[in-house]
Amino acid sequence: MCALVCHGNRVLSDDHFVFYNNPRTPDGAVRALPATAPDKAAICVAFDALPDDCDRFVLVAAVDPEVNPDADLSGFTRAGIRLLDPGLAELGRLEVSDGRPGETALVLGSFRRRSNGDWDFVLGGRGYPGGLEELVRDFGIEVE
Repeated sequence: MCALVCHGNRVLSDDHFVFYNNPRTPDGAVRALPATAPDKAAICVAFDALPDDCDRFVLVAAVDPEVNPDADLSGFTRAGIRLLDPGLAELGRLEVSDGRPGETALVLGSFRRRSNGDWDFVLGGRGYPGGLEELVRDFGIEVE
């Protein structure tokens, strides 16, 4: 599970890509947390603390080819995003796209800031056979 803090289709900076090697944004508005059952991954986001130029917060699922080089997201089905308040009470659940054979990274969906400051969730669905590397390049991150 990864998150991208974006303006449009571009991540604000490499530091605004939250994943296992970068577990938080510089301002701490987005943080990866240890997952607790029944969740497989957890990301904490303070929408009010996101940078003013952020108008999109993207959530991504990906497989790690170093851990399992033959894996894809074909078994990633019936997943969802649980929305929790600070006390961990469930506020709601958002359905996300299923993975497909050959894809190793998938945009689950994104929260988009409306002109009045509210955030709406938009279902994702774009899969990447080139994995996380292909996905982050699509969002403007240089991969060496």
